[in-house]
Amino acid sequence: MLGFELDAWDYITFISLLLLISAAVTVLVLMAGLPGKIAISRNHPDAEAVKMMGWAGFLAVVPWIQAFIWAFKPTDIIDIRRFPAEERESIAKEIARLRGETPPAEATEKPADKTA
Repeated sequence: MLGFELDAWDYITFISLLLLISAAVTVLVLMAGLPGKIAISRNHPDAEAVKMMGWAGFLAVVPWIQAFIWAFKPTDIIDIRRFPAEERESIAKEIARLRGETPPAEATEKPADKTA
């Protein structure tokens, strides 16, 4: 059909090309998810946004770089809409959801009513 016979070297070439393409796709997938993984491991308050920006901006490169830098942003800034303890609990619940874990016990418990 092709006009020539395929021998063992041709099949070795096909296998090596398949392995190289698989390795390249694996590296690309790992690189695209890197900003999100960094943000989740650092308990970043905007971890989900960093994760989405890393995946969506990978082909354009510049948004991926911004997501990578954003993942390392200092997270000691306190949101003034909540008290610091409430902010920590909210971030802990969100990070647990992103990791696929159950939220920590102190993040799911409601404070006791002190009107008694």
